[in-house]
Amino acid sequence: MGSLSPTHWLIVVLVFALFFGAKRLPDAARSLGRSMRIFKTEVQEMHEPAKTDSTDPGTATVRQLPAPEKPGQVSEAKPVLRDSVRA
Repeated sequence: MGSLSPTHWLIVVLVFALFFGAKRLPDAARSLGRSMRIFKTEVQEMHEPAKTDSTDPGTATVRQLPAPEKPGQVSEAKPVLRDSVRA
């Protein structure tokens, strides 16, 4: 049980051609190539450090509220989303 020989690959290609039809195979190959390129770029983006773009409204960053100015005054600091509407 080794790797597939060229005759095995030829049989596999013929079965695919009979199963899918000769006209649909090029479209399927193009679609597979596009999917692989998209997958490759997504994997590369996952490995890059996160970049924040302040012009992109879709990205929300969390920041803390400022500390109270008076020492006796205690308030609970809650995270606030940037670009959110303050009530």
